[in-house]
Order: sequence, then structure tokens, then C-alpha cells
Amino acid sequence: MTDLQKLTVFTGSASGADLAYQRETRRLGAALAQSGVEVVYGGGKVGLMGQMADSVIEAGGRVTGVIPEVLVEREIAHQRLTQLEVVEDMHARKARMGQLGDAFLSLPGGMGTLEELFEVWTWQYLGIHAKPVALYNTAGFWDPLLSMIDHQVAEGFIAEWRRDALVIADTPEGLISQLRAWKPPREDLT
Repeated sequence: MTDLQKLTVFTGSASGADLAYQRETRRLGAALAQSGVEVVYGGGKVGLMGQMADSVIEAGGRVTGVIPEVLVEREIAHQRLTQLEVVEDMHARKARMGQLGDAFLSLPGGMGTLEELFEVWTWQYLGIHAKPVALYNTAGFWDPLLSMIDHQVAEGFIAEWRRDALVIADTPEGLISQLRAWKPPREDLT
């Protein structure tokens, strides 16, 4: 079982082409706040990142942003957060977000979101952390990636239990309950 007090969220600094991404991000942010789950994220006020932070704040929740110095201007650091930490670089950002969160969640996003997802999922596999890693599958956004991962399992590159360790949800309630019920996968490295 996971003591879900802080959720580290990875998502885009863009809003995406489908308004469902914004709508679901805001719905999820409000549900997290109402469930008493603090959000840790990349610290920007633009795109889905900003939508997540704003929705949590508007629902009375807490948000911690972690942003590298180089992105303070580019991603326009959010100034209404509970806490904003400015760190030296992207490596420090990811390490700090990893320390702060009890679980990790990827919403729709681009290259950075994918990179963050795969890093924390790899950390889980290597035993660097024993925290859940989740995908919020708004409008089937992650379906192509999940098909690729299933292909990697079928071809013997990813063990099925590693795929099964991913939490996949498309509603706030489903996500929160799955994260709280999650147990670490077995510890062998095969």
C-alpha cells in the first residue's frame, strides 16, 4: 500500500490539440486536492503544467513546483504555488521531484514527459525507489505507447511483471485508488 501524500506529475508545457487534455487535467487536479494529495510538478504556469497547478490551487490544494534556472523565463515560473524551488539544472529538477513524490504520474505531454516517465520507471525496476509509476490515459493518449510496451514484452525485452507494475487509469477516482492500493513488484531483475 502506498501512503499517497505527494504525487509527482509529469506533463506538457503545451496544452495539446484536444481540449479533453485540459479538461481532464483540471478535473484530476481538483480531485487530487479534494483527496488531500499534494502535487509536485515542473513549476511552469503554461500548458498542461499550468492547468494542473491552477486546478489544484483553485480547489484548495497544495502544489510544489521544481524548475531549473534556465526554464524560469521559458516556462514562465508559476508564482502562485505553495512552494517554488529553483534548482540548477534538469538533473537536479528530476532528482528533487523524485525525492518529494510518493508516486509518479505522467499526463499527456511531449519528449520531456516521455523522458521523465521512462527514467522513473527504470528507477523502479532498478530498485532505486519502490514507488508507483502511473499513466493518466486521457482520450487514449497513451494507447500507442502501451502497444509498444506490449510489443517489447512479447519480444522478450520487458518482463511482463514490469509492464504490470505500471498503473494505468483514465479517471481521477481510478487513479487515486490504484495508486493507494499499489504494491511494489517482485524484486528480481529478470
